[in-house]
Amino acid sequence: MLEEKQMEFNVGKIIVRSPRLDTVIMVEEFIKEHSGEYKKTELFHKLPKKMMWGTFSVILKYFWDNNKIGIDKNDYVVYIWNPQLAKKFINRKRY
Repeated sequence: MLEEKQMEFNVGKIIVRSPRLDTVIMVEEFIKEHSGEYKKTELFHKLPKKMMWGTFSVILKYFWDNNKIGIDKNDYVVYIWNPQLAKKFINRKRY
């Protein structure tokens, strides 16, 4: 049986800021380009634009909840969203 990896966000325990759309897009593009290269904290420090940890955590939680990111067995953040595959499943015939 495979053990499911969990990611902790702690958005209730830290100062949380609502991210702007351009910030969310910037983080998503960075994760896409560097999928599997960085763990959560490393990713935060490598982003091209600095932000508060709370804002970053809110963005990652959003991506996690919407199946855009996952974490591998070594805790690296991986971009997993595949719109073409999702369309295939949405449009498939049910028997």
